[in-house]
Amino acid sequence: MTVTRVARPRAAKTTRGTVLFADLRGYTALAERLPPARIVPLLDEFFGMLAAATALHAGQVFHMAGDGMMAGFGVGSMQDGAAEGIRAGHLILQNFAEVAARWRREHSNEAGVGIGLHLGEVALGSLGPPGHKRTTLVGDTVNVAARLCGRARAGELLLSCSVATALDAVRAANGHAPMPIAFLQLPQFELRGRTAPLDIWCVPAPERVTF
Repeated sequence: MTVTRVARPRAAKTTRGTVLFADLRGYTALAERLPPARIVPLLDEFFGMLAAATALHAGQVFHMAGDGMMAGFGVGSMQDGAAEGIRAGHLILQNFAEVAARWRREHSNEAGVGIGLHLGEVALGSLGPPGHKRTTLVGDTVNVAARLCGRARAGELLLSCSVATALDAVRAANGHAPMPIAFLQLPQFELRGRTAPLDIWCVPAPERVTF
């Protein structure tokens, strides 16, 4: 009788970093209106823009699926990635504004992007079936970033108190010089399943789309 031995999973590496979630708004209406073959190049353009903004600010894309992306900044380094994360998120909002205007002209569809940022401890884990494992981020920090993304309106970037605190530290280190990207505090946000509400901030957007 042959006994198959199952390899024990490797212990995940724990580190700190800033997690960014970005999600395309208006995709359901777009997919309903256009044939699937015409959706593919639009999604390819969208994900290409997200990846380019992430790479420009030293981030790493960990997951792309459906119409959303998860990226990490400062993961596995000595930096927390907060400044890089908010710059990447702000660039995504700016760049997608032009894309959305063109999609509106060419496809008569309103589209936008919502973004969530949270900083904290994450685990780097290798997940998936044998032969197809991928490194990804796991933990409460990931969940909070995803919830903030879900809460953000189209054209809006929401960041948590831990990101805001890290950005204030950057500003203090630079002699309290103004941050190149302004953000405003919003009322506390209650996350389903968490015991206490979360202090959140918002990067003001020149234009928001309501879906």
